[in-house]
Amino acid sequence: MTSPFPGMDPYLEDPAFWPEFHHKFINYWQEQIAELLPDHYEARLDENIYLVEGLLETRRLTGPDMAVYRTGRRKATAGKRGAGTATLAPVSIPLMILEEHRQGFVKLLHRPSRKVVAVLELLSPANKNEPNRRDYLAKRNSLLGQNVHVVELDLLLKGQRVPLAEPLPDGDYFYLASRGDQRPQCEVYAWNLADALPTVPVPLLAPDADLACDLAAVFTTTYERGRYAKALEYRKAPHVPLSAPYKQWVRRQVRAAQRRE
Repeated sequence: MTSPFPGMDPYLEDPAFWPEFHHKFINYWQEQIAELLPDHYEARLDENIYLVEGLLETRRLTGPDMAVYRTGRRKATAGKRGAGTATLAPVSIPLMILEEHRQGFVKLLHRPSRKVVAVLELLSPANKNEPNRRDYLAKRNSLLGQNVHVVELDLLLKGQRVPLAEPLPDGDYFYLASRGDQRPQCEVYAWNLADALPTVPVPLLAPDADLACDLAAVFTTTYERGRYAKALEYRKAPHVPLSAPYKQWVRRQVRAAQRRE
């Protein structure tokens, strides 16, 4: 089944679905690019690893290295004068741990040297919100200081946009292509929730021409193979806040799709 929407599906911005959608989209994006690349290039998947703080009790843990089972209750008593050993009463404090979040991206390499030509990112909430946004921007700045093309695809309505020297054009979604040989200029493509996903350029090394990447085809493959039509709760409002006109438009799209079933 296809999505009720002509382009990006705002229901996929739900934290329960976005991480899987991100992994699948990156995978099919890489596959499409690999099919289009000349033989002296290759497209590979890589990943960023972010560490965020979280409470131990919120994690799903595997079995323990050692277990101690209680067979009866015994009240601890404080040490008394003349006793051989003092028993201290503990204070209960939640543990704070670092949870590991992995986020994939696409690297384009030039053969035979395997020099990195371009890095393609699908932005996630971790890239657009603190505290991980600082880590992402640090990596981004490092890439922008090299002769590498940096491509960023933002399919999220929420979160901070990537920093540019001037305001972004009007739009809900963005594709930014910063060519290594044309910085500080950056090509910005913008479209809205009601628009179809566009075909966009993926830059290579001169004199090789750009690839024409069909984002709509990547999205359709991701959506259908992820079986999101069955999983997403279209009877409810999307997780992401929408303006009143967009709320009405979303309801119309969902009702029209349900009538077609």
